[in-house]
Amino acid sequence: MNLVASTEDREFQAQVKDFISDHLTDDIRRAGRLATSVFADPELTMAWQRILHAKGWAAPHWPVEYGGTGWTLSQRAIFAEALINADAPPLIPMGLMMCGPCLIGYGTDTQKNELLPRILSGEDFWCQGYSEPDAGSDLVSLRTSAIRDGDDYIINGSKIWTTYAHHANKMFCLVRTCKESKPQSGISFLLLDMNLPGITVRPIIGLDEAPEQCEVFFENVRVPASQLVGQENQGWTVAKYLLVFERGGLEYAPVLSVQLAKIRQMAQRQNTADRKTLWQQESFQLNFARCQRDIQALEFTEKRIKSALSSGGNPGALSSMTKVIGTELQQKLTELALSCLGAQALIWQPNALVPSQPAQPLGPEYAVTAVPHYLNTRATSIYGGSNEVQRNIIAKMVLGL
Repeated sequence: MNLVASTEDREFQAQVKDFISDHLTDDIRRAGRLATSVFADPELTMAWQRILHAKGWAAPHWPVEYGGTGWTLSQRAIFAEALINADAPPLIPMGLMMCGPCLIGYGTDTQKNELLPRILSGEDFWCQGYSEPDAGSDLVSLRTSAIRDGDDYIINGSKIWTTYAHHANKMFCLVRTCKESKPQSGISFLLLDMNLPGITVRPIIGLDEAPEQCEVFFENVRVPASQLVGQENQGWTVAKYLLVFERGGLEYAPVLSVQLAKIRQMAQRQNTADRKTLWQQESFQLNFARCQRDIQALEFTEKRIKSALSSGGNPGALSSMTKVIGTELQQKLTELALSCLGAQALIWQPNALVPSQPAQPLGPEYAVTAVPHYLNTRATSIYGGSNEVQRNIIAKMVLGL
């Protein structure tokens, strides 16, 4: 694993930096700066995706024949880190990171030709219909049914925690098409339009007052059988393929490093009762150093994963390990940020998180996102496969338990 950047990579880094400087507008940058989860303002995020798509950079991880860039793993990492450092809003992953790769791996030619270009351009906004009230991390327990009726499937049931379903016009969905077989063997993977008769979407207001998650209800919804991805009753195979991208396709260290740098700036501005900055307190520096140490260890682990992938290997349990460590570090950093602010963290102003909001925030601008970010990251160790499930995977793959 070579940690020294090549001449080509340095030239590429300069090219990316120039492009971002020229095309990342102030309003889109503000949306990224105000993001308190892995999702930013949908309208401005999609505007940024369209800018990247015009350059051919919307999906660097896709194969070139489907619209990918053909970049090396190091170039993809350079690009991702440049976006984070520039406060660009993270692109909405359901289409680009999840449904798109599944269609490339399992979709028909018709599905690929019709849907992949629309995912890249942002013409279609996708949501993920997986979790149910009684089937979260135990996803094989899902009960939403799809019964074949001629050329259609008739869907009945409900989904929950469906991110941005109230903005989406498309959903990829896991449904039960057979109740007699083993739970994993009776699941199918369907695509559907969100405007079909019988679909009801109810946003869920979170602790941060943001309607990011939704409930979705299906009542005799007819979906053409041509929207089946893969084989009937073999959707679990497609779902596992998708979860590789959802759980193992993220790099946490670059984001965490940027967040830690911002926390240091906060601590250097915050005064204490003894008229010193918080950064001058040894107890704070100790907590800061512990986080810094763990982020550096995570960074090298993620580099090991990239090295394994570049040589054709499989990262195995490392993907589960980085999910556990990365999400728990996210939570630690939001706690460290709150410790910087003291009473300033108590100012509750959700309207200031709206990029189009003209009102000036009360207190320092960097305090606006602290509490909403803290509240949102309580879920990072649950979604995408809870950390308890990830630890079980590690125990099975590494320890043989």
